[in-house]
Amino acid sequence: MGKAAPQNIVGPIVRRIRYEKDWTQAMLTARCARLGWDIHESTIAKIEAQIRCVTDQESVLLARALGVSLLDVFPKAMLPQKRSSRS
Repeated sequence: MGKAAPQNIVGPIVRRIRYEKDWTQAMLTARCARLGWDIHESTIAKIEAQIRCVTDQESVLLARALGVSLLDVFPKAMLPQKRSSRS
């Protein structure tokens, strides 16, 4: 039996940003709580491991809690490319 398909695309980036800030999952959980999102450390772990789905609203809250823009939590390959202006 193969590996299950990832349940979100933001998890690895959330983990990378959290590591760069030298935050624990508990610290990120506390920041989410201050934004009104009651989330447990185990849920953060599941998001980072791509085991749990992430809603649009949760993506916004994760970005806010991490102190980054919403676009920063999505893989660059998923973002639309800027069009070059024609001369």
